[in-house]
This record gives sequence, structure tokens and C-alpha cells, in this order.
Amino acid sequence: MRSSNLPCSLRCYLLCLALCLSAASAGVLPKIDLPKDSPVAVIASDYGESSETARGGAMLLDLHAALTLRNSSQRRIRGITLLVTAQEVTPGGKGSVTVTSLDVAPFETFPLHIDLRLLRPLQASGGAPVQIGLDGVLFDDLSFYGSDKLGSRRTLTLSEWEARRDRKYFKSLVAEGGPERLRRQILESMTHSADRPTLDVQMVRGGRATNFEPEKQVQFAFLRLPDSPVDPVGGMARIAGNEARAPRLEVKNRSDRPIRYLEIGWILEDRGGRQFLAGSVPAELNLGPGQKRQILEDATLRFPARGGTPLAIEAMTGFVSSVEFADGTLWIPSRADLGSPQLQRVMAPSDEEQRLIQLYRKKGLSALVAELNKF
Repeated sequence: MRSSNLPCSLRCYLLCLALCLSAASAGVLPKIDLPKDSPVAVIASDYGESSETARGGAMLLDLHAALTLRNSSQRRIRGITLLVTAQEVTPGGKGSVTVTSLDVAPFETFPLHIDLRLLRPLQASGGAPVQIGLDGVLFDDLSFYGSDKLGSRRTLTLSEWEARRDRKYFKSLVAEGGPERLRRQILESMTHSADRPTLDVQMVRGGRATNFEPEKQVQFAFLRLPDSPVDPVGGMARIAGNEARAPRLEVKNRSDRPIRYLEIGWILEDRGGRQFLAGSVPAELNLGPGQKRQILEDATLRFPARGGTPLAIEAMTGFVSSVEFADGTLWIPSRADLGSPQLQRVMAPSDEEQRLIQLYRKKGLSALVAELNKF
């Protein structure tokens, strides 16, 4: 049958498919779109093994990019978030890359790698398949530049506060016991890092049940940190398999300042008695000094399978992992808080602590001490 005898809609589909396959064979060439006054500039880009593949009615994009960026500002850069978009409305059409624990001086260059898998409709495959934009940059004075569509200002600032806390702690070890005291702590951190299992919690507002195991009502336990400005007062949830449904959690502002945001970290215990850090759940709120408030009431917390085995939740322990006050200042747990036995068993090192551990592994103790002395 000649193509002219095919229905018009089918001819259009086949033409679109041929164009998409041609684009896939040519590789993915993202469009990098930075504002005119951007504090970073792209010096070089390499998209290596990036590719597009037609899959059903969609295009699957495997993006592997190695970018070289330059700090075009007059301030040192501490963190950056890029927004990567294949399609605005399609599920799986957007992603992001955040890099923290940076120390990039004015006009210095630094690498940034992107490894993402994105989807977009087959019909929307004209033009640049991927757009890379700037969501935000955090500087050493904690000022911020960017659209902040992803809330990267808060994420980057929290990371920088953790970095400053950890560098201060490690420098105090050197002051108290010399480099060997620092070495012992780094070796201890390396040992603990390998033994800390973590899970990523998913919060679904008004989420429906996804399993049919019998429910049981569980009272939350709480790990109260002495310096925390927020105190978890009480709470419970209906537990079924790997879900905590309709959790009721009450918190109280112990400070003299209004609070607009907090995160509750969760430690889970399964039927075998094993404990896992299950990430943290955010809550936007307006909590005045001395006030109490219920949070997470209309949510379902879902915890993924571990090692292919569904997680059977037996108990949950909550703790306040970060707080943002109305004036934009933050609170995070101290190193003394993190040294409590329960948190020490499950809490992963910060990005900065991991960076310093890697520096020790590659270059040794002298290089680590020299790095700490830069700050």
C-alpha cells in the first residue's frame, strides 16, 4: 500500500515518529537558558551518552551532561540548583540538580554533572528536547539569586547552615586534641556511614490507601532535642503495611519568635526491630510563640520497599529536623543533638561531612586540616 493511501492521521503520526527517531539518533542537545544577570555562566558543555528513545506515546530522554560553569559574581558561591525541563505538564517531564558544599571564588570555574531521565509527549518533540535553567544560587553571605520555583533557597541555606555547624565542630576537635583527634572522628564517621540504612518518605495530601492490610492505630514516640524551638506534643496514625494514614501530630512553639516552616524527621522500626531513617516531612504553617497546632492531618505517609521487601511498620519516632522562623533565620540540630544514641544510629552525615570524608580518603589528614583552616 502506498503512503498516499494511508489515513491522514496515521501519516502524520508516522512522520512525527520518524522525526523523533531521527532526533534520537542525533543525540540530545539541551538549550541552556540563563538570565542576562545570572551570577553563573556556562563555559563548556558535554552531553556524552545522552539519548532520546520513542516509547509508546512518549519520548524517554536520558540526559547525561557535564557542564563547566564560571562564577561571574563578586561573591563566593556555596550552592546551586538547576531546573531541567523536558515538558512542563507531563508527569516525569521535569527534574532538578542541586549541588551544595561549594566554595567557588569570583571568576573561578567549577563542574556540574546532570544525570536525569525525563519524559515528554511524542507530539511535543519539536525544538530543543530539554531546557536547562537556573532556579537559584546561594552565596557565602547567605544572599540568594534566582526564581526559587523549587524552594531551593531554603534547601541551599539549610545545607550551608549544616556545613558551618560541621566545620566548626571538626575545627574544635583539632583545637582540643590535635589532628589525631580529628582523624579518630572521621574514621568513626566513615564506619557509621556504612551502617545507616535510609528510606525516602512520600507524603500524599489526602492520599488513598494503596494496600489492603489491616489497620492498627499507633501512638508516635518523640525524640525531644533540648535546644529545639519546637516540641512535638503528641500524635498518632493508622498504620497499614508501609503506610501511615491520617497522621495527627501536634507541635508547640517553645521560642519567642513566630515560625513559618518546619520539618519532622521519622525513624521507623519494622517487625524485626530494625530502625531506619525515613527522611523528613515538611509543614508550612504560621505558629506564634507558645502556640500549638496540628499538622499533617490530611496526609498519607508512604515508605518504599527496602531491598524489594515491603516495609512492615511497627513503630514510628518523630523529631524536629529543621525550623524556619518568620524572619528567615533557621534552626537545625546541634552536633550534640546528633550524638544522641538514637540519632547516631540512623542519621546520615551532612553533605559537607561527606565531602570532608572524601577529601580525607583521597588526600589524607593534612589536606583535611588545611581545608578546615580556609574557613
